[in-house]
Amino acid sequence: MNFLGHLYFSNNDLELMHANLLGDSIKGSNLSKFPEIIQRGVRLHRATDNYIDTHPAVKELLSKLHEPLPKVSGIAVDLYFDHLLAKNWSRFHGVHLSQFVEAFYTATPKHHSFESKQYKFMIAKMKEMNWLYNYRTHEGLTYACSGLSKRISFDNLLHKAPDVYLENEALITNTFHRFMAEAIPYFEDYFLRN
Repeated sequence: MNFLGHLYFSNNDLELMHANLLGDSIKGSNLSKFPEIIQRGVRLHRATDNYIDTHPAVKELLSKLHEPLPKVSGIAVDLYFDHLLAKNWSRFHGVHLSQFVEAFYTATPKHHSFESKQYKFMIAKMKEMNWLYNYRTHEGLTYACSGLSKRISFDNLLHKAPDVYLENEALITNTFHRFMAEAIPYFEDYFLRN
C-alpha cells in the first residue's frame, strides 16, 4: 500500500504514522542507531510491505497486471489500494477521512529524525496537494500515478495505470476487499505481538 495504507495500519498512533512513512527511506537491517519509535515505524512499514507483497490474492492480481504495466504493476497496486481505501474509508475507520488526514498533517513528531529536509518536504507537498484525501477520486489516483511515473528513474507506463484500473476495476476492487478482510485481523494481532 502507499501512504494512506501505511497510515491506516499504524494503529491510530500519530507518531508511529510519521515513523512508518519515514521508514520507507531507511535502509539496512541494523536499526539500533535509531530511537525506538523510528525502529517501530520501520519494522511496521516493512511488515506492511511484506504482507501485501506475499498475499496470494495480490500476487494473482499482479500477474494479471504485469502485461499492461510491466515493471510497475506493484506500484500501481499500491496506489489502487490507497484509492480504494480512501473511497471506502467509512467501511474501515470510524473517523471521517478528512479528520484523520488533518490529524496526521497537524501532528508534530517529537524526534529530530523527522526534521530531515527530505521528510519535511514530502509532508509539506502531501499537505499542500492534499494527496491523502484526494486519493478517493479517480482524478486523485490519476495525479498520483502521473507524478510518481515522472519520479521513477526508468521509462515506465505508470501514467497509464488509471486507465488500466478502469479496465479491471471489478477485479482490483474484489482483490482489495479480500486483502483488507485478512490484513485487518493480521495487523490487530501484529500490535499484540509487538
